[in-house]
Amino acid sequence: MTAAASSLASDASFDAAEDIEALKTPFIQTLIRVIRAHDTHGAWDNKNERMLLRAWVITKEQRKLIPILGDPDPRTLLRVDQFYAAVGLAIENRTGLIAQPLIKLSHEGWGRVVLIAGRLVVISRSLRDVHRFGFPTLTKLAEEGTKLVDQGVEFIEKYPDAAQA
Repeated sequence: MTAAASSLASDASFDAAEDIEALKTPFIQTLIRVIRAHDTHGAWDNKNERMLLRAWVITKEQRKLIPILGDPDPRTLLRVDQFYAAVGLAIENRTGLIAQPLIKLSHEGWGRVVLIAGRLVVISRSLRDVHRFGFPTLTKLAEEGTKLVDQGVEFIEKYPDAAQA
């Protein structure tokens, strides 16, 4: 077991066996690369994967404490940006084509995200309640990211001419 996996297993907010497997998924590894890329001053160099991903896991109890209406804070907006950047990078890793995320949000946390490869929209999603952005477990984070990557790759494979334009 890696140091990251053993430290993940010791954190009570993570389900040890499931989430250790989720940590090994290509999407989570890509997300970790994106998170580390945003650390231009090296402040997160000593943080392991568990510490980097802690903010992404919001339990039901924690979600209940977040008001239904609210404005997203800068950290939450950064997590949204990093999530979709990781989806785009994972699509690029699988297809060789850049899938650029474009995110438009209101100050209240409502909006849309699209990922574009060439002239093809490979992902289009409405966003709402962004101030509550997170996943109940690391496994759900990995599943959602992987699902979006698979959808994007499927569209690129279906319409390669538009994606390469």
